Amino acid sequence: MTTLSRIGQGPAVVRRGLARHVMAAVLCLVLLALALLASVMFGSKPTSAGEVLRVVTGGGDEYTRTVVESRYPRTVLGVLAGLCLAVAGTLMQGITRNPLAEPGLLGINAGASAAIVAATAFLGASGQQQTIWWALAGALATGVVVHLVGTAGGGGGPVRLVLAGAVLSAVLAAFIQAVALSKPQVFDTYRYWVVGALGGRGFDAFWAVLPFAAVGFVLALLLAPGLNAMAMGDDKAASLGISPARVKGAGLLAATLLAAAATAAVGPIAFVGLAVPHVVRALVGADFRAQILFTSLAGPTLLLFADVIGRILLRPQELMVGVVTAFVGAPALLFAVRRMRGAG
Repeated sequence: MTTLSRIGQGPAVVRRGLARHVMAAVLCLVLLALALLASVMFGSKPTSAGEVLRVVTGGGDEYTRTVVESRYPRTVLGVLAGLCLAVAGTLMQGITRNPLAEPGLLGINAGASAAIVAATAFLGASGQQQTIWWALAGALATGVVVHLVGTAGGGGGPVRLVLAGAVLSAVLAAFIQAVALSKPQVFDTYRYWVVGALGGRGFDAFWAVLPFAAVGFVLALLLAPGLNAMAMGDDKAASLGISPARVKGAGLLAATLLAAAATAAVGPIAFVGLAVPHVVRALVGADFRAQILFTSLAGPTLLLFADVIGRILLRPQELMVGVVTAFVGAPALLFAVRRMRGAG
C-alpha cells in the first residue's frame, strides 16, 4: 500500500509543478501585456486603450499617432533593461548563494559612471550616443578588472569577486566625486545620467546594447542546468560532471554583459536585479531554468510599471524610473533580509 502510494506521488507532483508553471506563465504574460499597454498609453498626454489600438493597427489621427509612437523607444528600452537586470540578479544570487546579491556588487554601475565622468571631463564627450558607448566600455572594463582581481592567485570564489567589486566601486566613487565636484559641466552630465531613466533615449540606445544583452541572455540559459546542480553543493555538482569554477566564471561573465548593457542604455537602476528573483522564486520554485525564463518576463513588467507610475505622479513632469524602483525595491530588500534571518 505504501509502495503504491509513493509510486502514485511522482506523476501527481509533476502535474502540480506543471500546473504551477502554467499559471505563473499566464500571470506573467498578462501583467507584461498590461505593462506594455500602459507604457504607450500614459504620459504628459494620456491616450485611451482604443486610441493606442487604432495606432498600432495603422489607424488614428496624425497627432495621436505621433504621441503614441514617441513612447515606443522607452517601452522597448524598458523591456530590454528590465530583462537584463532581472536575469543578471538571478545569476548573481545563484552563483554567490547570497539572496542580497545584485549586479551592482560587481562594480558595473560605478564603472559606467566613472567612464562617463572621465570622458566628459578629459575628452570632451557629450551627447547621448557617446555617453552610451563610454558607459558600456566602462562597465565591461570594470567587470574584467573585478574578475582579474577576484581570481588573482587562483582559487578565487564569489566572495572574493564581490569584495573586489566593492573595493573597486569605492575607489571609482571617490574618483567620480573628485572630478564632478571640480568641473560643473561634468557634474551636470553625471547628475542627469546617474538617476536611471527610460525617457529621452531613442532606438539607437537599444540597438547599441542589444548584442551584449543577447550574448549574456543566451549564456544564462545555457548555464541554468549547471546552476541547478551547484545548488546542491559544489561537491555534488562535481560528482555529476559539472565544473563549479566554469559555471561561476561563465555566470559572472553573463551577469556582467547583461548589467553593462542595461546600465549603458538607461543608467544605473537599483533593486530590479534584487527584487525580481525573489518574487519569481516564490512563484516557480528553485529551478534556475524556470527562474531565468520567468525573470525575463517579470523584470520588464516591474520596470515598465515603475516608469508609468513615475510619469503619472508628477504629470506633466515625470519622476525618473530609478527613483521609483528604489521605493518599490525597499520592501523586497526587507523581505530578503527576513528570509535570511528565518533561514539562519
